[in-house]
Amino acid sequence: MIDDRLNIAIVEDNHSIRKNLVEMILHEKAFRLLGEFSNAEEALDTIPHLMLELVIMDIELPGISGIECVAKLKSLCPKTQFMMFTVFEESEHVFDALSAGAGGYMLKTSSEEEIIAALNELHEGGSPMSPLIARKVVASFQKQKQEAKHVESLTARELEILQLLSEGLLYKEISVKIEISIGSVKQHLHRIYEKLHVNNRTEAINKVFK
Repeated sequence: MIDDRLNIAIVEDNHSIRKNLVEMILHEKAFRLLGEFSNAEEALDTIPHLMLELVIMDIELPGISGIECVAKLKSLCPKTQFMMFTVFEESEHVFDALSAGAGGYMLKTSSEEEIIAALNELHEGGSPMSPLIARKVVASFQKQKQEAKHVESLTARELEILQLLSEGLLYKEISVKIEISIGSVKQHLHRIYEKLHVNNRTEAINKVFK
């Protein structure tokens, strides 16, 4: 008889949470638990030798973080899918995790049914996320798209002035370098601030050059 259960491992340092995840996997007929780890170091030593379809990965681990662990494991186990399981809702954690190679991102407040559904979705090629996380990701993309439009509205001269400002040049030095008056430099900067919806040069430079 062919065993078509999905092989899963758990990396979670909180004993209580890890125990609950273990019980959940053991009670799910479609899954088979092949390992549970309390830190990334143990996971990195063992997971590459297991034939895993899925890994549930906490972000905030002692020592090597869950995101770093995923990045290392993804190169060693390219076919294994990783689902982050965390309390972090911030967009930067989501993007860092996805960039590292995670395919899903679920909050620890998710129900058992939501976690199981997410694991199945991940295995089937989806990118499951808790609803709150999905909304934050969409909002972040929309914000980036809007900011890109603002940057694209800058003229070549305005970008040139902003570039020189980022290099530390003073208004007088800029006026001499590009052969316009100091007053014109200030006028250009005023228009730059208006287009980018910022209040000072630092905000403008950060928004354009990141």
